[in-house]
Amino acid sequence: MRKAVVVLLALFAGACSTPSPPPAFGDARALADAATAATTSGGSAKFGTDVAVGSVRSKGQGQARFGAGGTSQVMTTDVLGEPMELRLVSGKLYAKVPEGSRDEVGTGKPWVVVAQDGTDPFSQVLGGSLTQLAAQNDPAHTLGEIRTAGTIVSAERTELDGVPAEHYRVDLDLARLGTDLPAGLPADSAGQVGGKFPVQLWLDDAHRPVQIVLDLSPILQGAEARITTRYRDWGGPVDIQPPPPGEVG
Repeated sequence: MRKAVVVLLALFAGACSTPSPPPAFGDARALADAATAATTSGGSAKFGTDVAVGSVRSKGQGQARFGAGGTSQVMTTDVLGEPMELRLVSGKLYAKVPEGSRDEVGTGKPWVVVAQDGTDPFSQVLGGSLTQLAAQNDPAHTLGEIRTAGTIVSAERTELDGVPAEHYRVDLDLARLGTDLPAGLPADSAGQVGGKFPVQLWLDDAHRPVQIVLDLSPILQGAEARITTRYRDWGGPVDIQPPPPGEVG
């Protein structure tokens, strides 16, 4: 008799339990707007990146400050097979040139200003890749792509590393993105009619991004093409400064 009572109580408790609420967003624009606002209010974060696009493999880590005026960041990446420091401050991207390559750059200074359309030797070789990489570290960039060209495929409440999170799968339409492409995609990818690629986005309870994964394999067929960025320590202290003026060539 006692066993039967225990079973009935367990069934009653299960029937009365509150189901998990559904994910907060069913529309890509609303998702992007909320996560962008949460990123700005979050103020700052540490991040790590893992890029695998064709033969290009790179890992990096850094810290960023977010605000209405844009994003500033400091990161170290191994894009050239050895550590390289990048700093994005007030819209200007600086790269610390590896010591063995400074004679080739021609300035003799440890830092250079990098521009996607720059005419200096360093920018001509790496300007496009580094500016795309810096943009990709900024969650507002991917969220802007989701707002412009995204369609939510699925959404669920789950956990990431044991922490509650909302997980969204979004398809991005290349034709709607135009020339605003993720790092690693060549400019002529924008002309691929009907081209789509998936993005996965995990948000914390405050709707701040904790992980973003872009899978570019459908566009770069036959090659592994994935960019993973993780964010942590939201609102923590960060130290982001431009290089000393005398060290910039």
